[in-house]
Amino acid sequence: MKNAATVPLAYIQTLLKQATDALQTASDSARLDAEVLLAHALGKDRSYLYTWPERTPDATVCDAYMQYVERRAGGCPVAYITGIKEFWSMPFVVTSDTLVPRSDTETLVQLAIDQLSTTPGPVLDLGTGCGAIAISIAKAMEDNSAGNQQIDVWATDNSVMALDIARNNARRLNTTVTFRLSYWLQHLQQEQIPEGGWQLIVSNPPYLAMDDAHLATLAHEPRQALVAADDGLADITEIAQCARNYLRTDGRLMIEHGVQQGHAVRTIFQKAGYRNVQTYTDIAGRDRVTAGQIV
Repeated sequence: MKNAATVPLAYIQTLLKQATDALQTASDSARLDAEVLLAHALGKDRSYLYTWPERTPDATVCDAYMQYVERRAGGCPVAYITGIKEFWSMPFVVTSDTLVPRSDTETLVQLAIDQLSTTPGPVLDLGTGCGAIAISIAKAMEDNSAGNQQIDVWATDNSVMALDIARNNARRLNTTVTFRLSYWLQHLQQEQIPEGGWQLIVSNPPYLAMDDAHLATLAHEPRQALVAADDGLADITEIAQCARNYLRTDGRLMIEHGVQQGHAVRTIFQKAGYRNVQTYTDIAGRDRVTAGQIV
């Protein structure tokens, strides 16, 4: 698209057409991205764009929109531009200090909720980032009218900035999660651990190999939250080995991983002493989450 300062005022439908064309090579969802960014610039819902396609936004809105489109064309995720990403039907604040939560991770959340519904107890989310997993679990359990028991939800991250964002999201979404600064479980104090340990520990850790081709499209997201040594398995191995010491006797560990890592992660779990090890698939039928039990 032309530089924002030189673009004349235009109808909403024209702005969307120009932006969609400009984003074709940068995005697999160019039209959707164009709509989300224009709605954000206008401070309106996307439905407004279809209700008033021949309205002409003022110069300030047009200039802001052009800047958003240029950033997106440069590879910046839409969520970092708008500052919001929907996950589990809730709007989460995100910044470049956190990963953008993705729908694939909702598989882990659903499995956790199903598990807690049958064997309730305290749950811990390792590497929480913006808090999407922990907050979604907490919200679902709070809203579960079939259960009256209180589920304590905890979350750790080794980034102070990420924890600030997660705490803000918990406040905004009116749910209770206990956040702690820790590298996985290493810096938790004894008094911060529930009696008997956690019933469930979940995590979406870094699992991309250092030479993974997907990193080219993830350049704007924090690399330390994406990449792990040992072909992407180092952090998964560390969590599996450590978590078993913090779980209750019948507790479970659930870890999200890459679609081609199911066999390797099952092997890691089994070598670490977990039983009933199973890999679950996401909505597309791809290996996504492996779980194991301490018995």
